[in-house]
Amino acid sequence: FFLGASLLVLLSVTASKISDKFAVPALLFFILIGMLAGSEGLAGIHFDDLAFAKDFGIIALAVIVFTGGIDTNFKDVRSVMGPGILLSTAGILLTTLLVGVFALFVLKFSLLEGLLLGAIVSSTDAAAVFCVLRTRRVSLKGSLRPLLEFESGSNDPMALFLTIILIRLLQHTIALQDVFPIFIFEMGMGAFIGWLMARGSLLLIHWLKIESPGLYPALTLSLLILTYSMTELMHGNGILAAYVMGLVMGREEFLHKKAVKQFYEGLAWLVQIAMFLILGLMVVPSHIPGMLPLGLAVAAFLILVARPLSVLVSLLPFRMGMPKVLMISWVGLRGAAPIILATFPLLAALPNAGTIFDIVFIVVLVSILVQGGSVAFVSRLL
Repeated sequence: FFLGASLLVLLSVTASKISDKFAVPALLFFILIGMLAGSEGLAGIHFDDLAFAKDFGIIALAVIVFTGGIDTNFKDVRSVMGPGILLSTAGILLTTLLVGVFALFVLKFSLLEGLLLGAIVSSTDAAAVFCVLRTRRVSLKGSLRPLLEFESGSNDPMALFLTIILIRLLQHTIALQDVFPIFIFEMGMGAFIGWLMARGSLLLIHWLKIESPGLYPALTLSLLILTYSMTELMHGNGILAAYVMGLVMGREEFLHKKAVKQFYEGLAWLVQIAMFLILGLMVVPSHIPGMLPLGLAVAAFLILVARPLSVLVSLLPFRMGMPKVLMISWVGLRGAAPIILATFPLLAALPNAGTIFDIVFIVVLVSILVQGGSVAFVSRLL
C-alpha cells in the first residue's frame, strides 16, 4: 500500500512540472494518473470505499479552504468583499437553479435531482484558480485577481450546504419550509465559531510561546480540525468555520506565521493530490463513453450559460464592465469540491447517484482542460 501510494504521489508531483509549461492545472494530471492506476488501468487497483473517500474529502476541503483563508491578503480583498460574497452565495444559488432546470428538461432528471447536480458543480476550485492565476502567463488588472481568489476560496460552504439539504429533501428527512431557518442557523454558527476559534487560537499561540517552530503547524492543524468537528457537532457549517478561521488568522501576525503558511501550502497540495488520485481510482473508464454526451452537455451549459449568467446577475449592483464579467465567468474552474460533493449522493444511495458522479467527473475534466488551459489566452484577449 505504502509503496503504491508513494509512487502515485511521486508521479503526480513530477507531472505537475508539465503543467507549469502549459498553464494547465496540475489537477488534470493527478486524475489521469489515478485512472491509470485504477481497476481498469495499468496497476489494476480496485478502490470503492465511499465512506473513506467522503470523510477524507471533507477534511481535505477544510484544509484547502483554511489555506485559502490564511493566504488571503485582507488589504487586497477588502475592496472586493461585496462582489465576492455575492458571487459565493447568490452566484452559487443561481448556478444551482440554472443547471437544475437544464437537467430537468435535457437529462430528464427530477427537479430535485437536477438541483443536486447543479449544487455539486456550482463551486469553483480554489486550488485550480490559484494555480492558474499565479502563473507568469496570466496578468489581470486591478481587483480581478483578489476577487477571483476570494470567490474561489469562499464559495465551498454554500455548495456544501445546498448539496446536503437537497439530499435530505430527496430522502424526505426535512420539509421545504425548513431550508431557510437551517441555512441561517448553519451559516451563522459556522461564521461565529470560526471567528471565535481564530481569536482563541491566536491567544493560545501567543500564550504558549513554544520554543520549537516545528510544533506550530501541528498546533494549528489540531485547532483547525477541532474547529471543524466542533462546528459540525453543533450543527453549524464546518467548512465555513474553517474558512473564517483562516481568514481571521491571516489578518493577524503570530509566532512563526510564515512557517505555518508554508506548511499549509504543502499540506493543501498533498490532500488535493490524494483527492484527485482517489477520484481517478474510483472512476470506471468504461462507463465514461456512454456518459460523455450528457457530461459534455452539462459542461457546455455550465461554462457557456450558467456560470456567465450567474456572474452577470450577481455583479449587477457593482456595474462592472463586460470584459471583467466575461473574465470572471471564464475563471470558473471546477476541481476538488465537486468531486468530494459527488461522493455524498453515492453514500446516500440515491437512485441517480452513479450517473451524477460520472457527469461531475466529465464536467471537472472539461473545466480543467478547456477553461484552465485557456485562461492565459482569454485574459490577453479581454
